[in-house]
Amino acid sequence: MSRLLFLALLLFGTPCRAGLHFSGETFAELPCQWRGLLLDQRALRQIAVKPGPGAVASPLRIRYELESVRLAKKDKLTPDEAADLGGLYLRLGNADRAVEVLRPAQVANPKHFRLAANLGTAWHLQGRLAQATGALEQSVRLAPASLAPAERLHLKLLRSRQGEKANTQSLDDLTGVRFVGPSGRYEPGRLAADQRKALTAEVVGRLQMLALWLPGDARLLWQLAEVAGASGDVGTAAAIMDGCVTEFGLRDADLLSHRKQMRAAADALAKAVKPGTKKEHGEHALLFKPKSSRALVNRLALAALPPIDPKGLNALAWELIGETTIDRQARPTFARHLRGLDDLRVDIRGYMQPLGENADVVAFLLVEHPVGCWYCEMPDLVHIVLVELPDDKTFRFRRERVRVQGKLSLNSRDPENFLYTIKDAKISAEASE
Repeated sequence: MSRLLFLALLLFGTPCRAGLHFSGETFAELPCQWRGLLLDQRALRQIAVKPGPGAVASPLRIRYELESVRLAKKDKLTPDEAADLGGLYLRLGNADRAVEVLRPAQVANPKHFRLAANLGTAWHLQGRLAQATGALEQSVRLAPASLAPAERLHLKLLRSRQGEKANTQSLDDLTGVRFVGPSGRYEPGRLAADQRKALTAEVVGRLQMLALWLPGDARLLWQLAEVAGASGDVGTAAAIMDGCVTEFGLRDADLLSHRKQMRAAADALAKAVKPGTKKEHGEHALLFKPKSSRALVNRLALAALPPIDPKGLNALAWELIGETTIDRQARPTFARHLRGLDDLRVDIRGYMQPLGENADVVAFLLVEHPVGCWYCEMPDLVHIVLVELPDDKTFRFRRERVRVQGKLSLNSRDPENFLYTIKDAKISAEASE
């Protein structure tokens, strides 16, 4: 195994519609890996974040804003377009504008599933739970068989929260699982036998789908943590609970107690397992096998890829990188557009992950999102790009997003090296662009 790949494994380990419906979003088969789910859920959450002065909006927010402007300029929207525009406004954090679009369209088209579903979600986010419940009851009746279970789960969530006191932070009962171990008490990473039977892959997949529809719901995030821990991934569960407390400000007594116990279990596991071995974090026995590594496939970005310029600089999109698949013999299959970029100059933005302790680096890993916790945010090797600077150049590590330009090299034959390498790279801080 190459030294660089071994170092990466030391750092990262070894290597998804009521709801919210926008035709530019495609979800893989769920349940997916927890770390992939959380990356995509956070990316969807960041779409709703307006950048402050001097800050740069997330790439997805920029794309969604442009698409919403395009649709809003049309003289007349079809029902599908109205559903899309409402969904875009919801992703952008503007439930009021979503209702303005969706309500008249839904009245005119009462049997249109996506209009009813998106309207229910818009009213939900406005806090109008009674209206949201009525719309979601309609969407459940109209939903195709593949989406009906997740729609019913959203409706269950709304019904359980109606009549609650303001500022309630307790855990919703969405799965029927009590999260107790064989002893009858809370045990991180362990479930009683009857509880294990209730926590099926289908149940987890529906919960993951709901969390992608509602990425800013803190109590739903706590639910994800409990399910991740109960399914065996205590590291991910501990990291999610940390976020519930530090990022979302939840202070429920049960959450604080569970967080402490889950963190202790995760730390004990980390000490018991040597990095680089087969038994890495998150690879202990799980209740189910994930059906995909990532949840979100952004077809809008893939459709917008410009033609390849053999002599110029070409955009290398993370969505395109994510199309790569690896078979059981560790052989990759690259998307056609990506193969066309091999040995050409490319331009990509991402976050640095150093391969050693030196602040001035000659090579580093580039990832789509900043990785704060190896347990839950670790990308798999399909989503890691190795960047190599010219022999006489170094670049000082920085936590802010950087821009990388250089020659792309695809690796389809050597399973012990990275899939993508950008050579003779020029690095610049995005803030200076």
